[in-house]
This record gives sequence, C-alpha cells and structure tokens, in this order.
Amino acid sequence: MRITVIGTGYLGAVHAVCMAKAGHEVLGVDQDAAKIDALAAGRAPFFEPGLPELLAEGLASGRLSFTTDAAEAATFGEVHFLCVGTPQQPGSNAADLRHLHAAVEALAPHLHRPCLVVGKSTVPVGTAAALAAKVAELAPVGAAAELAWNPEFLREGFAVEDTLRPDRLVVGVTGEHAEEVLRRVYAPVLALGTPWISTDLATSELVKTAANSFLATKISFINAMAEICDATGANVTTLADAIGHDVRIGRRFLDAGVGFGGGCLPKDIRAFHARAQELGVGSALDFLEHVDTVNLRQRARTVDAARELLGGELAGRRVTVLGATFKPDSDDIRDSPSLHVAELLLAEGAEVRVHDPEGLANTKSAHPGLECVESLEDACTGADLLLHLTAWQQYQELDPAEVAASVRTPLLLDGRNALDAGRWAAAGWTVRLLGKPAPAPAG
Repeated sequence: MRITVIGTGYLGAVHAVCMAKAGHEVLGVDQDAAKIDALAAGRAPFFEPGLPELLAEGLASGRLSFTTDAAEAATFGEVHFLCVGTPQQPGSNAADLRHLHAAVEALAPHLHRPCLVVGKSTVPVGTAAALAAKVAELAPVGAAAELAWNPEFLREGFAVEDTLRPDRLVVGVTGEHAEEVLRRVYAPVLALGTPWISTDLATSELVKTAANSFLATKISFINAMAEICDATGANVTTLADAIGHDVRIGRRFLDAGVGFGGGCLPKDIRAFHARAQELGVGSALDFLEHVDTVNLRQRARTVDAARELLGGELAGRRVTVLGATFKPDSDDIRDSPSLHVAELLLAEGAEVRVHDPEGLANTKSAHPGLECVESLEDACTGADLLLHLTAWQQYQELDPAEVAASVRTPLLLDGRNALDAGRWAAAGWTVRLLGKPAPAPAG
C-alpha cells in the first residue's frame, strides 16, 4: 500500500521505516526540513537500536522517501498515519494538541480522493471524534476521508521490535472499511498471530492512557514499598520477588529505584487526570496525583541518600552520575530522573560530572550547567561518590576494583538496584541501595 507518516520524530520515524520493511511504499512527512534532509540521507535523528539499518534498507529499496510537502503526501497516500507529538501544555497538566491539529489542517484540504487518516499519537479521550469531524469538514472528498485510531505501545530501546512484532494491535474504527484497510496495512504483523482488538474511537484512545497509567502506578507502588523498607530494614527486591509470584500481580516492572521518566509516562498520567477533570470525573483518577508525587519523591530521596553518604554535606564534593538518559538503549533525556537528580545536586553545591553512552549531546544542550564527560574513566577519576542512575549494560560490566583505584572515595549509590552490590562491597566499596540493606564492605 501507499502510506504516509505525518511527523518523523521518535514515533513517526520508527513507524515509517517499519512500514517500509513490511513491504509498503512509505512517504515520511515533516515541516522540519533539516530532519527530512537527514532522514533522506540515511541519518537517524536519534539513537534507537535497529533504526539506522532499517532506514538504510528502506531508502535503498526505493520503498521509503521523505518530504516537507503536505500536498505531495495527500496525493501519494492511501493511508495517512498521524505521528506528531502531544507534549504537556506549558503551565498545565493537559496535553498540547496544537501540532496534531496543525497536521490535520495541513493535510486535509489536499485530500481529493477517498483515504484513511489514522491517528497513532497519544491523546485525551474524545480527540479522535473531534479530528474526524475536522477532516470531513476540511477535505474536498468529505466523509470519504475516514479517520481511525491506532495507538502505539513502543518502548524506547525496543521500538523497532515493538512495531514489527507487537504484543497486540488496537484499532478504533467507525466502520468495516477502515478495519479492512488497517488489516491490509498490518497483514505481515497479523500473520505472526498478533492479537487484534477492534473497538470504537474512544476506547482505543483510552487503551494507551490506561496502560501507561497502570504501568506508572505499578512502578510508584514498588517505590513506595522501598520507602517503607528503608524505614524498617526490609528488602524491597525480596518483597517484589515474593508478591510477583502472584499471577494477579506479576513480577515485571516491580523494580524499585529512582523512578520513571521520559516523554510518555509523566506527561500521559497528568494529561489523563486533566482530561478526567474536564469530563467531570476527576476524582476517579485522583490517585494518579499520588503516583506522580511518589515518583518525584524518589528523586529527592536519592539526593538525601547521596548527602547522607557524604556525611551530610554536598557542597564542594565531586559526584559522578552514571547515566543521563531516562532509560538505557536510548538518547532520550526528556524528564530524565538522572538529570533531575544531577541538577538538584548541583544546586546544593556539588561538583557534578555526568557520563552516558548515548545521551551526552542532548544533555549538553539542555543542561549547560552540568559537566559532561565522554570518557567513563575520566568521569570516575577523583570522585567522592558514584551515583548509578541509568541501568546501561556498560555500567554493570565495570570492574569495581579498577574503579576504586581511580576515585577519591569508594562510595556508591545504586539508584537502580541493578549492580552486583556484593561484588562492589567485596572490592571495598560502601554501597547504598534504595529499599534494601546494603552488603558490608570488605574488611
């Protein structure tokens, strides 16, 4: 099929290359000419495993191309995927839908033949119905330009895999024709046995926001338990293992640490609550405010633990932060717990060095006050404290004895509870964990 992807940010770029991989002819569309030029030249605009290879393959095959021209996109496509961002509004918890409406307003006036417009962006419930009316109003072809909703469930670091082999496909449609078209689009994925859930527009919108809210709640729950464990001497990892055997709960994402971040979970739970308030049912989601509060408190608790390890004073102490991105296998620093902690440390007078395998370029731009160090060895040299805040594999492979020889003081705070604490302690380190007792240092 001939498919356009409107918006070539994280979601759009991944979706475009994967649709080309699936055998479709794909045209990526964006107003950012520099981004389009980079993609057309085979340069991925962000770090995502597998993306550069699929981008190169799509371009070489001739099935993938890019443009800034909405009229060209309208002429080209049978199916138009809306993949623009829906960030949090400045000064509000609500979602900012300006870019989404602008994309529809740019595309719809050029739709002169029947087609399907498919939203993939995460939006407040009710948005799809409003956009369907706008498309029908602005498109010369009228109601023959149908609208459907097909939420994405991508995990950064696994986005290519999640697109080509998703755990489910959800489509919100208003008629059989739209569903038939989407089944054709996703035929290679459906051939793998992927569950297909067809529903109305409102339910399809709610699936994404409900899923993110449940995940955020699960993460904040175990972090709240970590706080209780710290107060009682209990072990949050053993607690998670025990309750995770209950099939009603499950063990995944019950890992205590510095909390969640990124461009999705924080803004999505806030926007969901804001939309519920607009609908007059805000009290139903008041618990999401507490989920958000617990998550943010983990960052403050991490700073408190760092201060305690350093004898109650951060000013003038050299702290090395291992990890800048909000999660490993990404260069995304949006709402990064690591960088929030780093800024809090800096505000208390600490000398903060930040290392990350992929996220330093973005960090330098967004956090000019932080010292970004490319070399992991240089970042650790002379440190009074190491803070492990993003669980990159590179950090788990560090030799504690070798690192101990370069630091000023062998103090480690593992904000992800992901390192082998016993191994570090055996090498002479004083280790602090969140929600669990730390092993005693050797000797």
